[in-house]
Amino acid sequence: MNAAECIKILLVKEAMTITKLASLMPERNGRKLTRAGLSNKLYANTLRFDELMAICDILGYNLEFTKKVK
Repeated sequence: MNAAECIKILLVKEAMTITKLASLMPERNGRKLTRAGLSNKLYANTLRFDELMAICDILGYNLEFTKKVK
């Protein structure tokens, strides 16, 4: 599963549209992003890490890295 698929699942869980998410992005990262622009980034899998972090913040999720236990 890639980041775009995860984001789409979270959008459904949080009952939020891509349009609403795109409209909230400038509040978190200061960059305007249209619905089409966000959709294109998700489709092409070209989302930057800071954008992913902003999306997680908007949706109320943490993005965590944990060390594998061997």
